[in-house]
Amino acid sequence: MTIEAGVLQRYSQGAESIQADLCCPVDYDRTLLALLPQEIIDKDYGCGDPSRYVQQGDVVLDLGSGSGKICYMAAQLVGAAGKVIGVDMNDDMLNLACKYQAEMAEKLGSDRVVFVKGQIQDLALDLAAMNAHLSENPVRHAEDVIALRAWQEQQRKTSPLIKDNSIDLVVSNCVLNLVHDSDKAQLIQEIFRVVKPGGRVAISDIVCDELVPAHLKNDTQLWSGCISGALQEHDFLQAFIAAGFVAVTLDKWESAPWQVVEGIEFRAVTITAVKPQAEPCLDVGHAVIYRGPFSEVQDDEGHVFYRGQRMAVCERSYKLLTGGVYGEQFIGIAPTQQQPPKNWCHASGTIRSVKETKGAAHKADSAPSCC
Repeated sequence: MTIEAGVLQRYSQGAESIQADLCCPVDYDRTLLALLPQEIIDKDYGCGDPSRYVQQGDVVLDLGSGSGKICYMAAQLVGAAGKVIGVDMNDDMLNLACKYQAEMAEKLGSDRVVFVKGQIQDLALDLAAMNAHLSENPVRHAEDVIALRAWQEQQRKTSPLIKDNSIDLVVSNCVLNLVHDSDKAQLIQEIFRVVKPGGRVAISDIVCDELVPAHLKNDTQLWSGCISGALQEHDFLQAFIAAGFVAVTLDKWESAPWQVVEGIEFRAVTITAVKPQAEPCLDVGHAVIYRGPFSEVQDDEGHVFYRGQRMAVCERSYKLLTGGVYGEQFIGIAPTQQQPPKNWCHASGTIRSVKETKGAAHKADSAPSCC
């Protein structure tokens, strides 16, 4: 049995009856759970609570939405102006989530949750549309395979399941580890594609402290059980940095492992990250001061910040560093007189002259963290 077939079968069983061994203990917001049908709660399988990162008005995408629990929790937080999209490839789980859609819309006061069929490593391809196409154009010959691939590519371009730069927050609860290793980089690149510039991700998943050996990866039961497909904890963070995300943070790290297999610890974590704004790096005279406690730090774009020094930054970096993503680690200092914008040409670690910032407005109080 292939990995994908094993995952489909395991979670179809999970939609039919409760699979207790697929869950990690998680302290979900009981107020949000109170509105949900018990079946949705009982047949949800996760290792964290990414719903706590949702903000009012967000467009939220839940990868591997399963029973719909996180979607219906998030829907209470986004409000009437927001929207929640759940994507899953398992028909049994989609049917379970959709079973309560009308009931939840009535409780919420609006129909703000939608469930779609797709693979999370290919968020552009609408699998429901492909099923409809195949019913009229069945694959019987090799030439039909070529025609299907052409149709898929056209669909991804003209009618993507999830559009580019359309999502404020991508969440996921113990699903990325189920994707085949060969597709994981594409999966994270797809997340980057659909998130808006300035948008966020909050991913709860299982990671391991050591690399998983091949004989465990070949165990489909361990893979579908969220074990052998786990990324090593450092590699998990690096994969998001490689895709282009910044402010990548290990926000939660469970001290006690969920399971230990052949001495390898598998534990639940939640990471957050931000997609940089799609704007050029222009210098108009901004500076930031890193508060400490370290003598210096370096961000994901290679900028170095020395403690207590007025570090030169472009306007884009200034907004990111003082906008709440980095908490209260930086003091922002606007230029005394804004300079004409010019392309950024300073080397990393350049200190801004005090004369350029003396008497300028300070931005010392950060907004609440967006991730």
